[in-house]
Amino acid sequence: MANEITNPSLELGGVMPFSPEAEQSVLGAILLDSSCMDRVAEILPRPDYFHQMNNALIYRVMLEMFTEGKPVDFVTVLEKLKESNAFDEGTGKTYLMQLAQLVPSISNVETYAKIVRDKYDIRSLMIAAREILDEAGDGSVDASLLLDSAEQKIFDIRRGKNMQGLQHIHELVVENIDRLDMLNSGDESLRAIPTGIKLLDQCITGLNRSDLILLAARPGMGKTSFALNIMRNVAVQSKKRVAFFSLEMSKEQLCSRLLSTEGMIPGTKLRTGKLDDDEWVRLIEAGDVLSKTEMYFDDNPNITVPEMKAKLRRLGHVDLVIIDYLQLMNGTTKSDNRVQVISEITRNLKIMAKELNVPVITLSQLSRATEKRGNDQRRPLLSDLRDSGSIEQDADIVLFLYREDYYSTTDTPAEDVDKNKGECIVAKNRHGESKTIPLHWQGEFMRFTSQEVIHSEPY
Repeated sequence: MANEITNPSLELGGVMPFSPEAEQSVLGAILLDSSCMDRVAEILPRPDYFHQMNNALIYRVMLEMFTEGKPVDFVTVLEKLKESNAFDEGTGKTYLMQLAQLVPSISNVETYAKIVRDKYDIRSLMIAAREILDEAGDGSVDASLLLDSAEQKIFDIRRGKNMQGLQHIHELVVENIDRLDMLNSGDESLRAIPTGIKLLDQCITGLNRSDLILLAARPGMGKTSFALNIMRNVAVQSKKRVAFFSLEMSKEQLCSRLLSTEGMIPGTKLRTGKLDDDEWVRLIEAGDVLSKTEMYFDDNPNITVPEMKAKLRRLGHVDLVIIDYLQLMNGTTKSDNRVQVISEITRNLKIMAKELNVPVITLSQLSRATEKRGNDQRRPLLSDLRDSGSIEQDADIVLFLYREDYYSTTDTPAEDVDKNKGECIVAKNRHGESKTIPLHWQGEFMRFTSQEVIHSEPY
């Protein structure tokens, strides 16, 4: 075999940490007992976890044979290595024999593998730190992009550490029974959060932790209003902490909408400031109610998922995250293919929802396909999702908003359309059936409610 060569791509101005003894012990244990491969492959799924190139070459061969279902031992590995141009038969055979002789204990092979994995993670962190320094020193990268890139590099290393083996069904049954028992005992920490729309909650079982919920509609259909209505209910009624990331509207505009909805004051009056005495009273009362909630806003128009995650970690214990809206978000990698960028974003949003254990509602635009269909066929379909890519795939729940009045100016006389009628179409639901939920829409207050709620009533 060729002389021991340290991977040159890892030599970044200093000695990179690794354990030659652990690397050799892992390989030697597998050569002595092929069943060790079953225990090691989960911890070391790729050959680049090995720092020394000859060790990485041997392990690559072992992984290939293991994947193909071939026996892995001294003779078979030696024969397979002979096919490699990087293999020197004379020194290589001797090195394989030494590996088998150096193993302290086959029973400790998982411990050796974890040492190899830990050293790899430290090297990865050092490489990331050097790349961050190089990018920062270059001076040509925008500071916000540099921060996003740095956070993503660290996040990728941490994500790789989250390994969990297969669980027996018995453990999962016990966990589910314990969870139900805690729910019945009144533990609210595990209970899904109500949206405030009773029929919708019955359909999707509320806002469940780790769910990615997509709320899509055409521009002007009321997506932001519906999201703010949910936010208001979660914060005021359920006393939960909610973070709202707006890439389109300013924080002041969102606050104005919430005041309009809470105080039942027409939005036009809040924009002009022409309020009567009764409306001023309701405005003050609405402001007092909202000020006592845990609602937080961010209106950075260039935010990325890593930056979002960092802000949520700093805020701490968030119960609901709302993003307005998907197509305005930036990916962490530069690409002219918008479908690929959106796919990367939705995947990272789903990972964020699982990692933070929080429901994430993401607003999304629909394509113009709905407007090209006939009058009775304009209710949105999953195929109408814009820049679809993996949007439908990653989302646990897909909701569409629809108001017939939206199209009344071009198709139907206004007097023939119920301006207060709306629908929330549950197009995808991993927790139950798909169905259409009737809604009541009050445009002057930017407010959606269940149809059974009388529009003149406050929340």
